[in-house]
Amino acid sequence: MADLPDVDLEVLTAVASGTHHDPHTVLGPHLLDGPWTVVRALRPLADEVVVVVASADGGAEVEATHQGAGVWAAVVPAAEERDGTRHAPEYRIRTRSGTDTWTSDDPYRFLPTLGEVDLHLIGEGRHEQLWQVLGANPHRYPGADGDIAGVAFAVWAPNARGVRLVGDHNGWGGTHPMRSLGATGVWELFVPDVGPGLRYKFEILGADGVWRAKADPLAKATEQPPATASVVTTSTYEWQDDAWLAARSATDPHSAPLSVYEVHLGSWRPGLGYRELAEQLTAYVVEQGFTHVELMPVAEHPFGGSWGYQVTSYYAPTSRFGSPDDFRYLVDRLHQAGVGLVLDWVPAHFPRDEFALARFDGTPLYEHPDPRRGEQHDWGTLIFDFGRREVRNFLVANATYWFEEFHVDALRVDAVASMLYLDYSRKEGEWSPNVHGGRENLEAIAFLQEANATAYRRTPGVMMIAEESTAFPQVTGPTSSGGLGFGLKWNMGWMNDTLRYLAEDPYNRRYHHGELTFSLVYAFTEQFVLPISHDEVVHGKGSLLRKMPGDRWQQLAGVRSFLAYQWSHPGKQLLFMGCEFAQDNEWAESEGLRWDLLGDAGHAGVQHLVRDLNALYRATPALWELDFDPAGFEWLESDDADHNVLAYVRRSRSGDPVVVVVNFAGVPHEGYRLPLPDVPASSSGEPGSPAEPGSLVEPVETLPPAEPAETSPRVAPAQAATLAEPVPPAGAVWREVLNTDATVYGGSGVGNMGSVQAEPVPHHGRSWSAPMRIPPLGALILVPEPR
Repeated sequence: MADLPDVDLEVLTAVASGTHHDPHTVLGPHLLDGPWTVVRALRPLADEVVVVVASADGGAEVEATHQGAGVWAAVVPAAEERDGTRHAPEYRIRTRSGTDTWTSDDPYRFLPTLGEVDLHLIGEGRHEQLWQVLGANPHRYPGADGDIAGVAFAVWAPNARGVRLVGDHNGWGGTHPMRSLGATGVWELFVPDVGPGLRYKFEILGADGVWRAKADPLAKATEQPPATASVVTTSTYEWQDDAWLAARSATDPHSAPLSVYEVHLGSWRPGLGYRELAEQLTAYVVEQGFTHVELMPVAEHPFGGSWGYQVTSYYAPTSRFGSPDDFRYLVDRLHQAGVGLVLDWVPAHFPRDEFALARFDGTPLYEHPDPRRGEQHDWGTLIFDFGRREVRNFLVANATYWFEEFHVDALRVDAVASMLYLDYSRKEGEWSPNVHGGRENLEAIAFLQEANATAYRRTPGVMMIAEESTAFPQVTGPTSSGGLGFGLKWNMGWMNDTLRYLAEDPYNRRYHHGELTFSLVYAFTEQFVLPISHDEVVHGKGSLLRKMPGDRWQQLAGVRSFLAYQWSHPGKQLLFMGCEFAQDNEWAESEGLRWDLLGDAGHAGVQHLVRDLNALYRATPALWELDFDPAGFEWLESDDADHNVLAYVRRSRSGDPVVVVVNFAGVPHEGYRLPLPDVPASSSGEPGSPAEPGSLVEPVETLPPAEPAETSPRVAPAQAATLAEPVPPAGAVWREVLNTDATVYGGSGVGNMGSVQAEPVPHHGRSWSAPMRIPPLGALILVPEPR
């Protein structure tokens, strides 16, 4: 037998302490001259270590010798030659400590699980499926007696002086030092005989000489907060949404109807997990007719009060509501019911928690090292170093991960403005300009362009949506022409102007009319979503209902007229949970929605209206086909500030018109003459058939007012028109397909008996017009009757 080679005690101490950059050069099997192999194992608390060698002739057991610093070694027979090359034998290690004895495989006898191509792509920052090679990934190696199962652990920590894997498998002790895979900064270790459910962290010795226990940046599951360990997981979920994905990849979602219900999972109906939400939330959204659900961030976050916007584990759905496969079930159930899923995504910042990304390897690694670019004072968080290719890769791959692993249909990117501008929320002297002397964050712009281009290239049919609150150009412009490449952008200007207008007493709204019409000045410069999000109903802003002046009836009527205006305005729409039934109190994440309000006819009426708006919207291409094309919109009345009236036409690609009239005054208008558009001879005059039709409003009685109502002084009574044709031309009769003042919605029943008779009376430059009755704080939607 060969002699046991000596190893310098300093080297053994470095391995045992986790400061050796490549412990595999010391631990594990190493061929000696002749038919011998030395095997070393780190067992610092052992009283006895035996190497158990497997071979065809029955194998052997060789007692190891303690060489120092907890490292044991034994010389064992080498395996036979294969293909002219000698190979170390397969073996296991039996360890005794006191009265406890256990046998385990050796992590240090396996080759790296990352190949050269993986390392090359990581080094270039172009590994688009980064989660498959970093983090914790179940892996198998072939063995003489069958596959050897375990988990491959890998982490990027380029400035670390040492990395150790700690977890349930080793009693959270430092007996599993990892090896550095060269200049890429990746540290790796395959651990056999462990699997899903294992809790773990990386202990990282920073360049400053301090050990830090860090959660895995690419962990796919975590402990439930406030616990912070990462958890090994693998998916066994069998998807049932093939039909949905096939249809999605074959269509352009940006030109389809898009009506989004925004949800905070923890407070929609408190106490529900992903699987209960899959049934209850899906059923509710289908009943209400929304096309998509948007979830506030579900990536793991330690502080629930951040609503998910301070993420610590970007690749792990929060464990508060179940496992990653439970979240897959929620997405799948929505898809099977015909509902898409939008997920809030937060690459703008991350928290300073010691266990997470901050100073990950003892240096500013994920965050920008310059605090003028690496700290977000508004939120007390850190900002990613978007110019570092590995960081950009981490985020771009994360977007891909949610699309490919969880089948989400869109990512809504939070706080884009904070990324675009170096002086965002900073005073003079608190920011540094870019290389051209400007305020734009060129690295963040390049990151957003790459993330968007990658998403649309890899997953056709998905959407990237920007929450961007400035006039930055071409947010939804193609990257090929210098745009950011988003598919949609939240229209924060429309939201702010409209809510400010609605907060005024109806008598004073005449002085703010321009705030209501200004959105149409720029409505087609980007591809917009009209959002009423959680941000508008929290932190003292009051609920949507309480933004409306007047008594409770007027507030409810104001909500109804506003929702009809939102649903018919160019652009897609988003509504935060609770607004669909005019919740009274503002939202709090620690409280559930006020579902009890649905026992009140007024609140139930608003919910009924939203259901009917969605059904009408989805069935009527004029309300969504040309959302981003000025050919899809015409003003009929934009200047009647004294009466708080707006009227406009929405058109489909085929030219079919829909007329919308909104009265934001607190009184009805009698005999209000409105110009009406010409109707193409080919127009059917009928909305299409919604997938899930709602019960649209029945004809509303024209009730005489108790007191003389305000009549538009601008309009003279219509002259009687004698029609020579026995059948009126197309457009002579306009059907009232929705009236927000209908009694079924809690309104007063002011309307036009279900239709309006157009007359060949020129008005405002149009050949046709009609007198009509417009309800107080109400909206009418009209379509032409077919010939």
